[in-house]
Amino acid sequence: MPKLSKASASSPQGFPGFTESYEQEFGDWTVSIERDFVDMDLAPFFKGAPDDECQAHHLGYVVTGTFSIRRHDGVMETFEAGDAFVIEPGHVPVMSAGGEFVAFTPTAEAKEQTAVMMPNILAYAKEHGIELPGLTTPA
Repeated sequence: MPKLSKASASSPQGFPGFTESYEQEFGDWTVSIERDFVDMDLAPFFKGAPDDECQAHHLGYVVTGTFSIRRHDGVMETFEAGDAFVIEPGHVPVMSAGGEFVAFTPTAEAKEQTAVMMPNILAYAKEHGIELPGLTTPA
């Protein structure tokens, strides 16, 4: 059976000083383990998506700290350590320092959101002088 750990992830990613993420595709599902180091609203990273929001479904579990989303209707939902969650499309993630969670996202939806987010992340990194190991920022 497939499994994911921080040591075995096929796609370890980092945004130094902000977050670390370990991701693996398992057929129709993408599993990620994320740990956040700062409080940060991720709205700028979804610019260009429908309604500038994440359009993916997520199932997950908060390991430590908290993880929040702002729903399309503006309501903020916060999930705490020990909470399992189901998130519908039409939300913006809000990172919390010290939060760690595991999320399961349909792979096709994860790829669509990554295509929207990556140019925004690269531009943000360049604007703030953040070096992203293994990635190039736009000129």
